[in-house]
Amino acid sequence: MRLVFAGTPTAAVPALEALLASRHEIAAVVTRPDAPAGRGRHLVASPVGLRAADAGVEVLKPAKARDPEFLDRLRAIAPDCCPVVAYGALLPRAALDIPPRGWVNLHFSLLPAWRGAAPVQHAILHGDDVTGAATFEIEEDLDTGPIYGVLTEPILPEDTSGDLLDRLAHAGSKLLVDTMDGIESGLLEPRPQPTEGVSYAAKLTPEDARVDWTASAMRVDRLIRACTPAPGPWSTFQDERVKLGRVRPAPEAGELAPGELLASKHELLVGTGTHPVALGDVRPQAKRQMSALDWARGLRRSEQDRLV
Repeated sequence: MRLVFAGTPTAAVPALEALLASRHEIAAVVTRPDAPAGRGRHLVASPVGLRAADAGVEVLKPAKARDPEFLDRLRAIAPDCCPVVAYGALLPRAALDIPPRGWVNLHFSLLPAWRGAAPVQHAILHGDDVTGAATFEIEEDLDTGPIYGVLTEPILPEDTSGDLLDRLAHAGSKLLVDTMDGIESGLLEPRPQPTEGVSYAAKLTPEDARVDWTASAMRVDRLIRACTPAPGPWSTFQDERVKLGRVRPAPEAGELAPGELLASKHELLVGTGTHPVALGDVRPQAKRQMSALDWARGLRRSEQDRLV
C-alpha cells in the first residue's frame, strides 16, 4: 500500500523504521512542527521528522491538521492508508476522509483501557500487572475506534514508563506492519472495542509528578516510576526542588515520619505513609545528578528538615 505515516516522538521511530523496511511505500511523513529545545532554545525537528528526512521521505509539518495547504497536499499524495504513532494532534474529519482505508493508530494500551495521551504512565501509576498495544481505526472521538490487533506485555516491578514504552514501541512496530499487511490483503477486519473497562489516561503534568510522602511506599514507588523520564518526579527540600531517581522499598528499615531522611552507611532512607524507601540518584536544583547519599552528606540540615 501507499502510506503516509504520522508520528512525532522517539517512541514512534521504531514503527517508522519497520514500515520503511516493509513492502509498503512510505510516500510522506506527517509530524509536529519543529520545537525549541536545549539551552539555546533553537528550533529542532522531531525524532520522526529527522528519521524521515534521513530516509529521503517528504516531511509535512502542519501547524494544524485542518490547514487547507496540508489537506490539499495529502490529497495530492493520495495515500491508501495512514498509520499513526503518537502524532500528538487531533485529526479532523476532512483529514480522516482522505485515505480510502483510513487512519490506523498504534496505541500503547489494551483498549478500551487507558485511552488518551499517557497510557503507559497510567498503567504503572495504577499498578497494572499487564499492558500492551493495540492497532485501531481512528475516529473523531478519543481512541474509540474498532480494533485490528493487540499484543500484551508484562509490567515488571522495576519498570519506569521509559523502560516499558521502549519495549512496547519495538514490539508494536511489528504489530503495525502486520496490520498494514492484513488491511492490504483484505483478511483483517476491525472489531468494535468492548463497552466495559473504559479508562482514561490524561497527560501527567509536572505538578502531578510531585511526590506526596504521606502516601504509601507503594504509591511513591509507582509515581516515581510512572513519571520517569517525563515529566520527571520531584520533591522539595529546604524550599529547593530536588529531582528524584528510582527508589527501593525498604520495609526492613523501621519507621520514619513522611519525608524524614535517615542516612545509613550505604543508602539514604526517606519516610512515607507506610514504610521507608531508599532513594537512588537525585538532582538538586542547579546542580548535577548525584547519588542520594552523596547529596545528603553535603547538606546542612536539622531533624525538622523534610522532603515535602
